Amino acid sequence: MPDALHDHGYTAPVGIGWRAPHQQALLEQRPALDFIEVHAENFFSGDAAVLEPLLRAREHQALSLHGVGLSLGSADGIDPWHLDRLAELVQATEPAFVSEHACFARGTWQGRAVHAVDLLPLPFTHEALAVMSANIGRTQDRLRRPIAIENLSAYLSWPEHDMGETGFLSALCQRTGCRLLLDVNNLYVNALNDQRRGLTSDPQRAVRDWIDTIDPALVSEIHLAGHHDRGDVVIDDHGGRVSAPVWALYRHAINRFGAVPTLIEWDTDLPAFAVLLDEAARAQQHARETLATALPAEAA
Repeated sequence: MPDALHDHGYTAPVGIGWRAPHQQALLEQRPALDFIEVHAENFFSGDAAVLEPLLRAREHQALSLHGVGLSLGSADGIDPWHLDRLAELVQATEPAFVSEHACFARGTWQGRAVHAVDLLPLPFTHEALAVMSANIGRTQDRLRRPIAIENLSAYLSWPEHDMGETGFLSALCQRTGCRLLLDVNNLYVNALNDQRRGLTSDPQRAVRDWIDTIDPALVSEIHLAGHHDRGDVVIDDHGGRVSAPVWALYRHAINRFGAVPTLIEWDTDLPAFAVLLDEAARAQQHARETLATALPAEAA
């Protein structure tokens, strides 16, 4: 991780997800962001003209590559073409972070390889843990670096679970040396949906308990985003401002994990660039206020 993302005193490094409509503003305004994140697959073409804006932005902010299609939980293994393209992009851009999801998207159906256009949740079993550990190991060997794995917003679950999500992710990090990308909004969305199913009466408490179970040494990045409550289900749509409950949970996470680099994700119904920067400034303020009270007490 670059020094710029290492020593921030009583605040946390903050970045935004780079989406095409904001490209010109990002390059021209050069906002005071610590890093930017892009979806890795958008830059797999290898075309120098496609990479050029990304390399220009990288002169002023650190870069994070966030994958959505590697399917690290697939029992069929990793698509070699996909991994090769990712390795080429990592070599070309030298990012501060590389991350993916605790999910699968590839499989075999009626003898044919198929790819679900979605991030599908894993069963939290020892068998799935072994599969994903092997795929992460292969990925990290190919990239020559550790990656971070993001917890998923899940709308179904498997009856075969023989461990909890935090136990699964913690074991994954311990086996492979990968880190955890903690998506606070995903945790809250899952807790709200659990409340609708009668599995919890207090979503905020459920998320705080989840966070408190994780070893702070495992967390390398945090994601924040908006969600949409449709009544029957809550959708992690990344289509609005971060909600007040998620900000409160972010403060709890920062209090536990320290000055972890934090990303604002906004993928649908994109706002004006200034609105996205305002969300980043809010994250900086929440982190600063939390760390200003938490860090001196820990140091004492």
